[in-house]
Amino acid sequence: MPLSVLDLSPVRAGGTTSDAFTDTFALAGAADDLGLARYWVAEHHNMPAVAATTPPVVIAAVAARTQRIRVGSGGVMLPNHSPYVVAEQFAALEAIHPGRIDLGIGRAPGADQVTAWALRRTQEGLGHEEFDEHLRLLRAWLSPTGVRTGMGTTLTATPAASSYPEIWLLGSSDYSARLAGRLGLRYCYAAHFGQLDPAGVLALYREAFVASAELDAPYAMVCTSVITAPTDAEAQYLAGPSRVMWASLRTGRLGPVVSPEEAERQLAGQDVVGGTKLVGTPDAVRAGLEALVADTGAAELMVTSTAYDVATRIATLCDLAG
Repeated sequence: MPLSVLDLSPVRAGGTTSDAFTDTFALAGAADDLGLARYWVAEHHNMPAVAATTPPVVIAAVAARTQRIRVGSGGVMLPNHSPYVVAEQFAALEAIHPGRIDLGIGRAPGADQVTAWALRRTQEGLGHEEFDEHLRLLRAWLSPTGVRTGMGTTLTATPAASSYPEIWLLGSSDYSARLAGRLGLRYCYAAHFGQLDPAGVLALYREAFVASAELDAPYAMVCTSVITAPTDAEAQYLAGPSRVMWASLRTGRLGPVVSPEEAERQLAGQDVVGGTKLVGTPDAVRAGLEALVADTGAAELMVTSTAYDVATRIATLCDLAG
């Protein structure tokens, strides 16, 4: 079962954006050394806890610092950007790192409405219809055929491609699953924060699937959140910051990732449901992941971890890959 990593480049309390990216490069190097399949970076905006705002920039830096692992976006939030600019960016990344680039695409803006306006300079183009059309154009620009314009010219994302990025549709809703199926795209369900049954979502994807030039059969991945430690008590302690973040998201007071000690203080006397999905010893978490794969029939598995220090995240990867 291919195992991969989703990274938000979290900013820890007392740390800087530079620290967050230094941690990202350390985690990516560990994932590469461990033989993991993919390393995806997220897109979020104006969030004190997340440094990952520009996937193409971070992908370029990670790919340059690794040797073999595929590097991609988890994902580019297409409503925020010109589809043609995204196509050009990822065509260039693929040309620089042939056979190693993934373009994961999401439909949510990944930002509040003010930030979305600052990114797009307009509120237009945020609906289902526009997303479907922009996705269609993006796929065409990242293909040998390009798009024939009304002026009699063909528009492509790059002049002489030798290969193209692997395109995935990401989502936490049944809409994205059905759309990925209808378009014959690879699909990844965001079970680390999605509220739907992963098995049910992937079933909808398979039911809707129509073969395409890129894919002749459904191909799905599930992403979930994990933290491991030698004992369950220690793992629960290390997962405290993720529970604080979960509670903060619900109250709109999201800040940098706090330490486990500070999380324990803030959570004292509270029963917070949420945060990391699979927490425990390596054996227990591996069993949970195996059950998730068996339940969903996913072809690949992706994990993400919210922890105060990168050492915890690297140790978790080592536990799961070992």
